[in-house]
Amino acid sequence: MRNVAKTTTLENKFPLLAVENNCILSKDADITACFELRLPELFTVASAEYEAIHSAWHKAIKTLPDFTVIHKQDWYIKESYTPNLAIEDQSFLSKSYQRHFNERPFLNHYCYLFLTKTTKERMRMQSNFSSLCKGSLIPKEIRNKETIHRFMEAVAQFERIVNDSGFITLKRLTEDDIIGTDEKQGLLEQYLTLSREAGTPMQDIALGTEEVRIGNKRLSLHTLSDTDDLPGTVSADTRFEKLSTDRSDCRLSFAAPVGLLLNCNHIYNQYLFLDNSEANLQKFEKSARNMHSLARYSRANQINKEWIEKYLNEAHSFGLSSVRAHFNIMAWSDDAAELKQLKNDCGSALALMECKPRHNTTDVATLYWAGIPGNAGDFPAEESFYTFIEPALCFFTEETNYHNSPSPFGIKMADRLTGKPIHLDISDLPMKRGIITNRNKFILGPSGSGKSFFTNHMVRQYYEQGAHVLLVDTGNSYQGLCELIKGKTKGEDGVYFTYTEDNPIAFNPFYTDDGVFDIEKRESIKTLILTLWKRDDEPPTRSEEVALSNAVSGYIERIKQEDIYPSFNGFYEYVKGDYRKVLEEKQVREKDFDIANFLNVLEPYYKGGEYDYLLNSDKQLDLLSKRFIVFEIDAIKDHKILFPIVTIIIMEVFINKMRRLKGIRKLILIEEAWKAIAKEGMAEYIKYLFKTVRKFFGEAIVVTQEVDDIIQSPIVKESIINNSDCKILLDQRKYMNKFDDIQAMLGLTDKEKGQVLSINMNNDASRLYKEVWIGLGGTHSAVYATEVSLEEYLAYTTEETEKMEVMQLAAELDGNVELAIKHIAMQRRDKVNQ
Repeated sequence: MRNVAKTTTLENKFPLLAVENNCILSKDADITACFELRLPELFTVASAEYEAIHSAWHKAIKTLPDFTVIHKQDWYIKESYTPNLAIEDQSFLSKSYQRHFNERPFLNHYCYLFLTKTTKERMRMQSNFSSLCKGSLIPKEIRNKETIHRFMEAVAQFERIVNDSGFITLKRLTEDDIIGTDEKQGLLEQYLTLSREAGTPMQDIALGTEEVRIGNKRLSLHTLSDTDDLPGTVSADTRFEKLSTDRSDCRLSFAAPVGLLLNCNHIYNQYLFLDNSEANLQKFEKSARNMHSLARYSRANQINKEWIEKYLNEAHSFGLSSVRAHFNIMAWSDDAAELKQLKNDCGSALALMECKPRHNTTDVATLYWAGIPGNAGDFPAEESFYTFIEPALCFFTEETNYHNSPSPFGIKMADRLTGKPIHLDISDLPMKRGIITNRNKFILGPSGSGKSFFTNHMVRQYYEQGAHVLLVDTGNSYQGLCELIKGKTKGEDGVYFTYTEDNPIAFNPFYTDDGVFDIEKRESIKTLILTLWKRDDEPPTRSEEVALSNAVSGYIERIKQEDIYPSFNGFYEYVKGDYRKVLEEKQVREKDFDIANFLNVLEPYYKGGEYDYLLNSDKQLDLLSKRFIVFEIDAIKDHKILFPIVTIIIMEVFINKMRRLKGIRKLILIEEAWKAIAKEGMAEYIKYLFKTVRKFFGEAIVVTQEVDDIIQSPIVKESIINNSDCKILLDQRKYMNKFDDIQAMLGLTDKEKGQVLSINMNNDASRLYKEVWIGLGGTHSAVYATEVSLEEYLAYTTEETEKMEVMQLAAELDGNVELAIKHIAMQRRDKVNQ
């Protein structure tokens, strides 16, 4: 039987001729400059910034010559997260995290811009003149080289204006990007297969009146090609109600519903046609006169005349350029039922923009064909409507997915919209780019907001990337993680100090692993003894300070010369014996330094005294080389004698690390303990720490849950907040009425306030996670999801029953916490699967 189907080869019909100098040349002598766009991240742009983006587009478009087509093409492709499980030395928790997100579906966004210089005749062609309708295409010669030269100059200006806006980045596509190489698909191949997967073969393209099919993928097309379909008003941005409150706004671009919020495979095409504006307006003047003369035959003519005159008045009053525009959503599926659902979803998305959803079935083939990169000159003129540049630009989508940080260092968070893991650097790259001037962090979150989860998740990843981590805790929040690290490193790491009556915290302030007593070590010893000797409201005299300094120096010299075992007992005996003689020889008066009083006050810490265990530990722990140390001080945080001593020792451990470990990242995280530290006159330590740590490749992190603490404490206000360029806030909705005070205290902008108050407002019920806001230097901020695997959850949990379950099972398994977590996680998954 003879084949009567109208088949032809793609080669015959293909409208493009070549790619030269990174521009696409069509057979009709159109020339197209191609760009890849990098847009701002979703939910991170404020209303004023949307206006600035809109203004940048407008200024850039005004530089382009007449008979130019601006074609912005946004691809939204469903993809799955592929973890990299081949990385060597991945920890048990890192592997479980990667497995948890394996094949997590998400919508990926790719954005392109094509600027096509065509002719007046081509701009007016209708669908019956499309290259699809021609028997064969004979390449035309570009006659006017000067026109092309001027166009390329305008394109360069366009690129500079958009890039200078600071919000959008245009990157010129190369020949390989457009055509492809042996290793990767080019843009043209992707469009003709509707696939971005490398190695996707070309398949039959059926461009019929009933359906348009690319291989097995059937297209569904919705168009905005008539002013009757448009909303009454448009704007650069719109309020996103799901993440807004009566006190805050979350803004998205006006066209966001047809962008990332439309969760299906689709392409959103946005066209602007720059005709000669003067010629357009003259045509409308003539049309208005005709309508007026025919007004008595039909009221519709009179109404149309009024509309045309309104358009002309706007153009002349404000100096606006008359342009044509067209927008369409091209969705596809290889499943008939899904295609029906897509049709409804696309219609609903347009309805959210207050547009009239028009499912186009007649021009699908020509619109698909005109959408080929570089073929905008083939666009059917009857599918466009007249407007001005500014309202047309409101239909541009202006946001994209969250970006991965290019830095090798960072933490893993999740995209709040899709749950895709994101690599996020909140320390090194922002420092390098000048966004922040220090790595310090201030974390604020009420009880139950997921604060401990986030901090566990962060410090674990810092530790795994080689950082030294010292934690000061008041609630066993890090016990599970510490025990896990201890088991994994066979006791080499994961040191957990806690105070109990049977096993109290004990130190030896005079011990150093290498026998070096630098200035910092000497100063910390003097501060410690001064704290034991004097009350907060009793400052030492100058002579007392000198006498104490000499005593410490004398004892250190004795240690070095005689190779004796250093301890507080030894120091006490030195002062009581040899140093007393030194003072007598110098004839130091009692009123200048009362040695009897000094020895009497320090006696409780000498052997036989009430606290003799505290400063005479015989466990010579080399904390300098330990990379994960937790001090749990809940039992002594209100103890007037023990707490300040323990605090000084902790600070001394970190300052020792800070100064001695060159080129190694170090981190101190102080939980609620900072409140007690601030009360006990230890404020100077915190001030010193926050101002100095940045010089030593370190970061100080303070965690708090009470809003009143930050509002009322001058220590926090002056030292911590002012010296923490990274601020991390968790769910603040219970403090919504107090939030103005927090906003003023932290110096948050209205945009940042809106982001913070949107936390956890629109969480996906199918996923378990809490959201967290991270702000860097007052300029970069976003909300991320802290989502972890079941294994990580069991390691981080602060729930007493769950923690006990892990620890009890670990005790039965010879202290193997990792094995205990694996067992419990397996049992829970089996239970869910049943």
